[in-house]
Amino acid sequence: MTLSRLLLIADDYGISPAVSQGIRSLASLDRLTGTGVMSLMPDWPAEAPALRALQGRIAVGLHFTLTDQVPLGPLPRLAPGGRLPSIGKLIIGAVRRQIDLQEIADEFERQLDRFEAFFGAPPDFIDGHQHAHLLPGIWPIVQDAFGRRLDPRLCWLRDGYDPHFWYRRFRLKAGVISTLGRAASNAARTQNLLTNRGFSGFYDYEGGSLADYLETLLTEADDGHLLMVHPGHVDEALYRVDSLTLPRQREFDDIKDPAFPSRLASLGFRIAPPGFLIDGADF
Repeated sequence: MTLSRLLLIADDYGISPAVSQGIRSLASLDRLTGTGVMSLMPDWPAEAPALRALQGRIAVGLHFTLTDQVPLGPLPRLAPGGRLPSIGKLIIGAVRRQIDLQEIADEFERQLDRFEAFFGAPPDFIDGHQHAHLLPGIWPIVQDAFGRRLDPRLCWLRDGYDPHFWYRRFRLKAGVISTLGRAASNAARTQNLLTNRGFSGFYDYEGGSLADYLETLLTEADDGHLLMVHPGHVDEALYRVDSLTLPRQREFDDIKDPAFPSRLASLGFRIAPPGFLIDGADF
């Protein structure tokens, strides 16, 4: 049986030392396709060299962050108190066209600059923390970087549209993100940007594990599907900046489990190599 290639992408590299260490551990076992870096986080400079040492084992992208954390520069309208808004406030502002797009464009450039300064290379892909890169007004800023700062032959974009979200057990959130991200998805295809084909990853993090939900997360998925995960270890630094804590350790354990590759194979998948979307652009 020919197995479909699954892009297994770990979000939030740099959010804390323990999360970053867990992601690198999985990369060393070839259990991930890639990871997205939160380059605005204070720990990113210290965590960059160890990730750079894994080039070729894992794709490394920019996880553009516009929620909850401290931005790299002044954003008097978006972050008047020096902290980025919650995802709910960001969505409302984006939908109502009440966000300052120049501020967002400037912060995107700063985060991309800081990624490259410490990683020493451009990102392999672009996505967004809490899917901010899919929101109205924001996605054109991100996609404009392709061809201007990012080589569209060497860098791909995460498409958050899930045409089969109704099959997911956590379908409400998947449906909301798919609806909000449909315009970004259509625009990426129009520009012939390299993207994944299908997306999933939402489940009840507190009430279950990745292993519990894996089958429904991959229902109706095809070659090139992207599964978003958040594995890692837990430390005090993580507790200080994020509410998603213990489920990260459960995801790490599920993905590290020696039975994980065979579990994927039983569902018709194997983990895609880091260069899959670039090397296999005509898949």
